[in-house]
Amino acid sequence: MATSIILADDHPVVRRGMQALLERERDFSIVGVAADGLETIRLVEQLKPDVLVLDLMMPGLSGLEAMRILRESSPRTRVVILSMHSSNGFIAQALRNGAIGYVLKDSTEENLVRAVREAAAGRRFLSPPVTEIAINAYIEQSKAAPLDPHETLTPRQREVLQLAAEGKTNAEIAARLNISVRTVENHRATLMQRLGLENQAELIRHAIRHGLIPWDE
Repeated sequence: MATSIILADDHPVVRRGMQALLERERDFSIVGVAADGLETIRLVEQLKPDVLVLDLMMPGLSGLEAMRILRESSPRTRVVILSMHSSNGFIAQALRNGAIGYVLKDSTEENLVRAVREAAAGRRFLSPPVTEIAINAYIEQSKAAPLDPHETLTPRQREVLQLAAEGKTNAEIAARLNISVRTVENHRATLMQRLGLENQAELIRHAIRHGLIPWDE
């Protein structure tokens, strides 16, 4: 049977390029495409693909946060990250959150194809110049650090955090998540207190540090 794949990236040109590349492989089948993190979660939970090719930086919900949710709701789906970020910190976070592959956007096309094929077989793939030794060392080092309060947030609080960091109002967040404005207000107050944040500027800085939004937004 063909490997079923969902592609998630907020740039249409990138999505079309990935789709054209992967559809050339006879054993691959693209069953869905998504433009933001929330749409990604809905599609994956509905279609349960073999492999999800996922960008780290997406609106609505970042790839890192989407993986946390999908690790529970669609554990059979294996995640390959396709990202411009090559730092050990981002890669280690992705692997801790459940990614089995990590491909840099300036890699060769063959690397992405191989990453998807290895993921489908249950094997890890890190594209050069990413090295397993460096990532394992970073993960071990980070284990010794105190627990980040961000790790204690619920999935809903993470969604509210990211949408708030993107500049959405409470009403807009409520409409996007299909919850009441009062519920959004409660989630926002709780997460601000838990993270020790006092205003919108601090919330945005927190979101940038945790890879939820790009630094230039």
